[in-house]
Amino acid sequence: SRPRRGKEKQGENYYFMSINEFKGHIKNDDFLEWEEVYRDNFYGTLKSEVERLWSEGKNVIFDIDVAGGLRIKRKYPDKTLAVFVKPPSVDELKIRLKKRSTESDDKINMRIAKASVELATAPQFDKIIKNYDLDTALNEAHELVANFIGIKRK
Repeated sequence: SRPRRGKEKQGENYYFMSINEFKGHIKNDDFLEWEEVYRDNFYGTLKSEVERLWSEGKNVIFDIDVAGGLRIKRKYPDKTLAVFVKPPSVDELKIRLKKRSTESDDKINMRIAKASVELATAPQFDKIIKNYDLDTALNEAHELVANFIGIKRK
């Protein structure tokens, strides 16, 4: 239910919806997981989208908050590899968020406060990737996912 950032497109990056639309989906039990991540900012995963992708023989990769990730892990323990991407430090995370220039200082401060709490959940995940260097972290993520779904890397 958050506003679009930058060049994000409806139906491509996310499905953007009003708070009322989102709450209607909650009432209809349409979400695999959902969370009010920040006040009046709801995020969730539509069951219909996951089922559509699975029916096409595809794997699904989620980029979601820790609560949602752990919820999915509990629902599908054998189908899920839960990976926590950890920043070098909270201070470095704040620097990275400011460099993006996509959010106000208030939003960044809210995210930093939440990140401090989320870092404590890292041990509940199957794997932790320390994101000191983006290319190294991406390679590690690719390797973990490839091994999990049984793809041989070249």
